[in-house]
Amino acid sequence: MMQMTIDKKFYKTLFSLALPIALQNFISSSLNMVDTLMIGKLGEAPIAAVAQANKIFFLYTLILFGINSGGSSFTAQFWSKKDVKGIRKVLGICLLSGGIAAIVFSIGAILFPKQLMYIFAKDPEVITLGSQYLRIVAISYLATAATYSYSILLRSTGEAFIPMIISIISLGTNTVLNWILIFGHLGIPSMGVQGAAIATVIARLVELSLFIWLIYKKQSPLAATIKEMLDVSLQFIQRFYKTTIFVILNEFIWALGTTMYSVAYGRMGKEAVVSISISSNVEQIAMVIFYGLSSACAVMIGNEIGSENDERAFKYAKKFAVIGPVLGIFTGILVILGAPLILSIFNVSQEVYLASTRIITIFACYLPFKIFNLFMVVGILRSGGDTTFGFLIDAGGVWFIGVPFAFIAGLIWKLPIYWVFALVCSEEIFKVIFGLYRLFSKKWIHNLVNQME
Repeated sequence: MMQMTIDKKFYKTLFSLALPIALQNFISSSLNMVDTLMIGKLGEAPIAAVAQANKIFFLYTLILFGINSGGSSFTAQFWSKKDVKGIRKVLGICLLSGGIAAIVFSIGAILFPKQLMYIFAKDPEVITLGSQYLRIVAISYLATAATYSYSILLRSTGEAFIPMIISIISLGTNTVLNWILIFGHLGIPSMGVQGAAIATVIARLVELSLFIWLIYKKQSPLAATIKEMLDVSLQFIQRFYKTTIFVILNEFIWALGTTMYSVAYGRMGKEAVVSISISSNVEQIAMVIFYGLSSACAVMIGNEIGSENDERAFKYAKKFAVIGPVLGIFTGILVILGAPLILSIFNVSQEVYLASTRIITIFACYLPFKIFNLFMVVGILRSGGDTTFGFLIDAGGVWFIGVPFAFIAGLIWKLPIYWVFALVCSEEIFKVIFGLYRLFSKKWIHNLVNQME
């Protein structure tokens, strides 16, 4: 009877957290994806330009995710003890760290957009359009840093509803402004890719304003004063970064590796770039529920470890290790069936359409492995503070398997883009093997709150 009660609690908590988080993740990531989709009506060069310019944003947000994902591990364990002061200290460190990253990326994107675009593309038209988009959208980076911190840390306290509602409003704002500014409606001249960038900046500012207003109105655990956020000892900062630095490195090194994929694809020609860009939108849609589940996994296991229920934490981890791949199989089938409908949105050649279809099919086949690794690294290992091992398997897979295959298969063997993609994705199998070993060793379970104290 006790077993049944625990299972009910597990699934009730899982879905009360995962569904709002998944929807919020989807909507938040859609702010930039909507630009690509709506720009798709203008042709292949604008699609490639916006998609490649957003590679900079992708790299930047993964660093933000690394900072705040590490912070969420502490927040979940602090919340299990209702330690609001500890949570507000973590928030302060996350906001400051994210702000520094925002300034660095904004300066680079505003002052050197063409040089950055040249890394990802060789077509002059793509570079020019991408530079115009990048210089404007970089203005939103500082606001994005703050919204990431508020959103991720709020979810770690079990509050997933506020981020979801704010993201819905933000996406609606971005979509309406895209319609007006990209295509020229309501008396506004058509602005193309620049209009998409302006719409994104405004949507991000709306998003941040709503977060600040609602957090302080509801007196959330994150409604901190500046003094509370800065009231951290050197020892607190050192212990925070001792764990978090490997999360940040993990995201940065992994993002740098996936950026190298884009460099290789960019050298294969505009058709390859467009095929990958379109397929990436399908991947984001397919993965959104699993990002929500992995975040719920981290919160649930982190709460149990913080409460010193290590055996229950291990039991939850095993459940997630099974749930993820099983759902991945069903999702992969839906992705293959739904691909023609999604691809019909884009105005592309038959060659690009066929390549995109094959890439999406290959992605669907790898999906169960990909989801297991997501749950393992982001949900299980990070919730237990085992960030070093997560970094090693993630970085190892990308740099020893994925990146070499991208350049060798794409630029030396001259294989079609879908075969290159298939070889790159083989890194997921490597990570599953080491992830399973670490899971059952139980060496990943660490009480971060006790270490702080």
